[in-house]
Amino acid sequence: MKTLFAVVRTRGEAWDAAKPMRSQREWSEHAAFMNGLAAQGFIVLGGPLGNSGDILLAIKANDESEIRLALQQDPWSKSGILEVKSSQPWTILLESPER
Repeated sequence: MKTLFAVVRTRGEAWDAAKPMRSQREWSEHAAFMNGLAAQGFIVLGGPLGNSGDILLAIKANDESEIRLALQQDPWSKSGILEVKSSQPWTILLESPER
């Protein structure tokens, strides 16, 4: 049974602080990869958390190893631009009926 996880990714050593997110190297490949995971329903929601350098993802998966295995295939993971900071099961207690 799939569980919803709150996954935080953070900037890795290869992140170029002089460039915005969409100007990092391999942006197109990263974006295509992440859009593919969203199209599959693996990523439910995702995006940067303010100016913290962190990205929050809501992911539906069987377990944390499935998440790590999938995200290791991201070109930005392979290049050290992003890394997984944390991953936790997320129990949803509140939900808007307008979702």
